[in-house]
Amino acid sequence: MAAEASNDLLEVVALLGAAVVMVPLFRRAGLGSVLGYLAAGLLIGPFGFGWFANPQSILHVAELGVVMFLFVIGLEMRPSHLWNLRRQIFGLGTLQIATCAVLLTCAGRLLGWNWPVAFVAGAGFVMTSTAIVMQLLGERGDVASPRGQKIVSILLFEDLLIVPLLALVAFMSPLPPEAGAASRWGAIGIGVASLAVLVVAGVFLLNPLFRLLAAARAREVMTAAALLVVLGAALLMQLGGLSMAMGAFLAGVLLSESVFRHQIEADIEPFRGILLGLFFLGVGMALDLDVVARNAVLIGTCVALFMLLKAGGIYVVARLLRTSHRDALDRAVLMAQGGEFAFVLFAAAASAGVIGAEVSANLTAVVVLSMVLTPLVEIAVRRLLPKAKPSLDGVEEVAGQSGSVLIIGFGRFGQVMSQALLARDVDVTIIDTDIEMIQSAAEFGFKVYYGDGTRLDVLHASGAGSARAIAVCIDDRHAANRIVELARTTFPHAKLLVRSFDREHSLALVAAGVDFQIRETFESAVQFGEAVSREMGVDEAEAARISTEVRRLDAERFELELAAGGDLRAGRGLLRGNAPRPTPFTPPKREARPLNEAAAEAMEEREPGAPRPDESP
Repeated sequence: MAAEASNDLLEVVALLGAAVVMVPLFRRAGLGSVLGYLAAGLLIGPFGFGWFANPQSILHVAELGVVMFLFVIGLEMRPSHLWNLRRQIFGLGTLQIATCAVLLTCAGRLLGWNWPVAFVAGAGFVMTSTAIVMQLLGERGDVASPRGQKIVSILLFEDLLIVPLLALVAFMSPLPPEAGAASRWGAIGIGVASLAVLVVAGVFLLNPLFRLLAAARAREVMTAAALLVVLGAALLMQLGGLSMAMGAFLAGVLLSESVFRHQIEADIEPFRGILLGLFFLGVGMALDLDVVARNAVLIGTCVALFMLLKAGGIYVVARLLRTSHRDALDRAVLMAQGGEFAFVLFAAAASAGVIGAEVSANLTAVVVLSMVLTPLVEIAVRRLLPKAKPSLDGVEEVAGQSGSVLIIGFGRFGQVMSQALLARDVDVTIIDTDIEMIQSAAEFGFKVYYGDGTRLDVLHASGAGSARAIAVCIDDRHAANRIVELARTTFPHAKLLVRSFDREHSLALVAAGVDFQIRETFESAVQFGEAVSREMGVDEAEAARISTEVRRLDAERFELELAAGGDLRAGRGLLRGNAPRPTPFTPPKREARPLNEAAAEAMEEREPGAPRPDESP
């Protein structure tokens, strides 16, 4: 028993160790965490060090990571938002899947397979890996973007597609039906009933359940309840013959408008991350290198042909629906691989006699290799493509301006700063590179031009040559330093005022010769401290005096740091800290008293038998 427990613990340590070592290395190399997990799985799997002999058992458990991932996505999808995506889910999803399925099935026929095998191969490869695509989108921060939402919609439709595909494989089976098997219509009825039970439970039971648990104030029970909802929904859908991931997604959608949504998401997140990483490890282990070596030409041809055809089909459909070239290419690259549901479909087809065991092994290797290659292809395409130029629809590029003051950067700092100038009707020119901010500012009566202040030609077009002052209000210290360098060299007549990121940046700006700099948080923090002092009962005049003193001491400290060549420790003696300081010992002073009183006290405190003060020993 002890030896068995020790072996189990050793496997857990091996999994965690491989992930902890490989993922940071791959991320540091710019290859992403997905490829790190896949490489770690290949390294410790049966075709690497051989620490794990049965990767399918790990994949079976790790599928819960995909389940939890879709639950979290569901929490972000309110029913109204999901309804708004219905055309993308069923329209775009149907068109893309049908186009790619036809292309891949025809490719299978060209490879010499009969129609049933070609169809299973094509249909399996059509279903994209939800785990890999969602992870890549999440790392890029594109899940909530318009192009990310279209990809999510297609993935949801593909998750729904696994059910009719499995039914179709059962119809295609040349084997006689098993005795006592439920009718296919009965299976459909069970699936519909499972879906209805989940919806009813989500609408009427989940919110009261979490409200009751929240009142009990037991955090661990809330976490257990969140896991119960995810796994219970997945189990219900599995029993109904549907996708576990789809059940978890629907549970998330039903909880998306709950007041407990954020708490549930926080409770699920650690489990989701660990299990999803475990899933990628399992996929890496599942790559059968012996099969790849025996059928290298066939598998290599299939991987290249299938990925190219699927990417081409996705790109054509996207362009037909008026998607930009860059977004269409991005979608094609991200979704060009097969997915985890292909394993389910190939296993079902093999057990039904539609495809042979060797074909199933080859197709599984093709899908796994495509999943491994996707992060590499995505990185390569992203680096080879030129940097996307922002769309300037409704936005005017700066040209031929001649204002008295040039404001570079119109975020929160620039907006507040501009009010003093606009109140005096000063002629200002404002430039920024944030398209959304420029469009939003126009709604409030501001004319902001698109322009990158770190470029000399843009500064000329913005009127820096005739401006009396250049106000740099951006929150990027490196860009601010670049603008200061250009302005000091090319426009020395203009006063240069710069928003500083921190104290160190302020020292560098003064050394560069700016006319004025201010730390972006200093003055607001001083006023905030003054307000806190007043709330604590300090007299208003005294609070104001203290704030003035803080400014004076800070200025003195800044001068000392400048004199010390930018050493931030030079003026630290002027800071008021709250760390306790040791107090030097000073002996207490004794009060001078008449001699007779002191002698009387000494006599009272002497030990029994000791001589009196006036006696000789």
